[in-house]
Amino acid sequence: MDIKDTNNSFHESRDSLMDKTLPKKTVWQKYKYYILSGVAFAAFLVYVLIAVLGGTKLRVNSERVVVADVLETHFLDYVDAEGLIQPILTIKLNAMESGMVMQIVADEGTMLNQGDTIMILQNPELERTIEEQHAEWETQRILYQEKRLEMEQKSLLLKQQTLQAEYELSRLERDYELGVEEFNMGVKSKAQLDVQHEEYIYKTKNRVLQLESLRHDSAATILRGELMNNDLDRARNINIHVGRRMDNLVVRAPISGQLSFLNATLGQQIRQSESIGEIKVLDNFKISTQLIEYYIDRVMTGLPASVTYQGNKYPLKISKVVPEVRDRQFRVELIFTDDKPDNVRIGKSYRVQIELDQPDNAIVIPRGDFFQFTGGQWIYKLNSSGDKAIRTPVTVGRQNPVQYEIIGGLAPGDKVITTGYANFGDAEELIIK
Repeated sequence: MDIKDTNNSFHESRDSLMDKTLPKKTVWQKYKYYILSGVAFAAFLVYVLIAVLGGTKLRVNSERVVVADVLETHFLDYVDAEGLIQPILTIKLNAMESGMVMQIVADEGTMLNQGDTIMILQNPELERTIEEQHAEWETQRILYQEKRLEMEQKSLLLKQQTLQAEYELSRLERDYELGVEEFNMGVKSKAQLDVQHEEYIYKTKNRVLQLESLRHDSAATILRGELMNNDLDRARNINIHVGRRMDNLVVRAPISGQLSFLNATLGQQIRQSESIGEIKVLDNFKISTQLIEYYIDRVMTGLPASVTYQGNKYPLKISKVVPEVRDRQFRVELIFTDDKPDNVRIGKSYRVQIELDQPDNAIVIPRGDFFQFTGGQWIYKLNSSGDKAIRTPVTVGRQNPVQYEIIGGLAPGDKVITTGYANFGDAEELIIK
């Protein structure tokens, strides 16, 4: 066969194939790539919805969490704080008189008894004032004595005049009685008897007036004497008070204790009422501490407390609560009610436990950082197998330095995760490896 025959045969075969009908493609064949893409996208959406609605899960190592048992046991409602030892009483020293420091007798740190001299001041102007007051007092005292003497002399004169009037009245009474006898005998005339009678009547009335004057004078003398005594006592007290001002130039310890601070130097001019030092009373001590404002409505005077030192417990009680809150804290003072540690020193610190209520049974869990991160609203509770922990709502009641009281959401025998919450984020479920 030559080349021409071959070409003819090829063209005939091609024409016969073109005359045949090709089969149609199915929907799967046409759109299978689009369908596979849609199914994959739908599966992704389902996964996202499950992740969002069903909660996130987090795998954690068991060594990075702390698991605690939920127990029903004794719960002691108390607060623990650090307190500093302070003297039971601190007395401020103030200068009662102004003056220049002439001598310092006691130094800082000196133990003093009540009345011991601390320092001596000098005030020439005060000395001159005191001398003038003493001179005025002497003048007033002499004047009062002279007035009293005059009053006594006047009273004596009135008494003498009254006595003389009584004597004359008695004499006239006898003369009149004698005149009546003489008149009856005819020796004396009626006119002479009438004269004697008139004189007797006059002297009688005069004696009555003199007695009345004497009574008035006696009452007035008593009243004036009382007023003069009051004035004299007042002047005497003023003189004594002024004299004591001189004693105030000697600064003395108002109470026994340690002179812990003295702000004075020789030659310094001290003003009246100026603070010059402090005395600390060391026969007992108190503990001062700061509590957060959360406890301000529950802490009151008289509540029991204690400190534990070297295995021994020493009882305290709250003696003072300062209600003013500063930096979200308020101050509390406590005193020892019995023995105290042998090495108590001012400024030494102790851990103080203040009891807020009597111990009672409660459902409790140990403290942990879950409260800081969840606000006490929820906690991770383990399942029975211990390989999962699910976020569970809880209600926290009271708390102390080692425990939280659980009043809802948990039961005795449950197990919970108490620490490690900084690493959990917002996971709804923990898978523990």
